Amino acid sequence: MNRLRQFAYKVSKNHTRTAWVLKCDIKKFFASTDQQILLNIVATYIPDKQIVDLIAEVVGSFPSFPRMTLADAAASASVIHKGLPLGNLTSQLLVNVYMNEFDQFVKHKLKTKYYIRYADDFAILESSRRRPDDLLPLIEDFLRMRLNLILHPDKVSISTLASGVDFLGWVHFTDHRVLRTNTKRRMLKRVVGLEAESPTVQSYLGMLGHGNTGKLQAIILNNG
Repeated sequence: MNRLRQFAYKVSKNHTRTAWVLKCDIKKFFASTDQQILLNIVATYIPDKQIVDLIAEVVGSFPSFPRMTLADAAASASVIHKGLPLGNLTSQLLVNVYMNEFDQFVKHKLKTKYYIRYADDFAILESSRRRPDDLLPLIEDFLRMRLNLILHPDKVSISTLASGVDFLGWVHFTDHRVLRTNTKRRMLKRVVGLEAESPTVQSYLGMLGHGNTGKLQAIILNNG
């Protein structure tokens, strides 16, 4: 989030110009990850076949499919195995290996300077209104053709930073950020009756420290 703010200052020349933000989210990201594409990417970086097969076994542990080796994946090329075990630490690493293909495309092929990604949420900041429109179809084509992914149709937006950009649970403006409304409502329901020392309350307070939330923190502390 701080990186987004830094980029915003640079693109807008310290908020003297309009900064346009293309914000995107990949539909059902973990469930849509193509296992064979992922294993092929892994194999290009790791020469040890046993290690690659171990990673394939972890990837194949996703409940929908039996575990498989890289050879199994190649043999069943006509069958698309999708999904990674949600919550596994290996999945968090592997999706970044997977999405590195997209990162390289955005930075080196599209020549985009102000690009930021966290898992499947990504944003591109531009000083031109036309540039995001030009980039979007190229991004959609690459994700579909190279990684077998599609953008979430309800979570693609082009807006100015001044009007607010929804990114990573916060709505970002030029000089402040506020918590997303539905996140706020869910949080307030969960802290009712809890003491200030509760791990849940302390966790929320830690999160709220990243934005302009003084009044909201006071409400939570008085909810017990």
